[in-house]
Amino acid sequence: MDIPVKFSRFGRVAVVAAVAAVALTSCAANEGGATATSAAASDLKGSLAGSGASSQGSAQEAWVAAFQTSNPDVTINYSPDGSGAGRKAFIAGGVQFAGSDSALSDEELSSTFAACAADTKAIDLPVYISPIAVIFNVEGVDELNLDAATIAKIFAGQITSWDDPAIVALNPEAKLPSTPITAVHRSDDSGTTKNFADYLNKNAPDVWTAEPADTFPFQSGEGAKGTSGVVDTVKGGTGTIGYADASKAGDLGVAKIKVGEEFVEYSAEGAAAVVEGSPLVEGREANDIAIKLDRETTDATHYPIVLVSYLIACQEYADPKVADLVKAYAGYIASDAGQEEAAKSAGAAPLSADLAKKVQDAIASIK
Repeated sequence: MDIPVKFSRFGRVAVVAAVAAVALTSCAANEGGATATSAAASDLKGSLAGSGASSQGSAQEAWVAAFQTSNPDVTINYSPDGSGAGRKAFIAGGVQFAGSDSALSDEELSSTFAACAADTKAIDLPVYISPIAVIFNVEGVDELNLDAATIAKIFAGQITSWDDPAIVALNPEAKLPSTPITAVHRSDDSGTTKNFADYLNKNAPDVWTAEPADTFPFQSGEGAKGTSGVVDTVKGGTGTIGYADASKAGDLGVAKIKVGEEFVEYSAEGAAAVVEGSPLVEGREANDIAIKLDRETTDATHYPIVLVSYLIACQEYADPKVADLVKAYAGYIASDAGQEEAAKSAGAAPLSADLAKKVQDAIASIK
């Protein structure tokens, strides 16, 4: 069950120079131009509420714990309710920031954002890069190779048993049982679903005909809420398969994905390589950093089932005190120390130097 996260006074913290935290020990400028500091005191006070992507759950726990160490008068709550729920709550003003595995849509950007200053909009800040693992629990099967078309047919309900000829052809040495397949998908609006569906739509469009969206498009399979719900359902079932942020795969089986002519294991490095080679979405404001992921790579050093998770914030807040808190917290998340914490706690891929610089500049522009 997903529950709100509220931590205080644990870990360590780093903040970018733009938010002017008080440094006690040392400062070191990184390639992106931000300054990571180890701070023991801060004049920041107040509370922030965030909601959204459950994929960010482990990273948010670590980020919140570390940030509150150096800012004991700040309380941050993050509730991993799912990307769609987080964006809706942010637009309505129920939270001051959102986590989302999908950038705001054009329709959402046309909304009135309750926490933002009048006539201003929100911005998307990519802060978390992670592979999406195809997880499975099939008795007697430890390794599994799959391609996009076969994955699409499984989740669309067109392949229904583990000894289907399409799966056998990709796994000639495996002893695949005749067990029925239970394909587990997200029941809530999920950016992880949208990223997973985008990969399938790009690589198996004849099978996955639905446009990528936060809502799972088919009636087949079994729905479960949140990343933890999918993982628990796959773990507790027989002949199950699902998709989830790789940091939550645990001891479940994880399929290798066909990229070009090879079957590739997920890795943070492979996910980061896809993001590095992908362009920004065109037509956005200068500080709105939405990425158009290249899912059709044939480079076996890349892992194309990847999600970029965003911190969504106001370009200008109605309350300047909230702006200061968001800038400080987002600045820490995007710093070297924040990215290292996400890599350690959640297996995330750190932002590249170029992308980190863009994100840090955008954070510095928040008012």
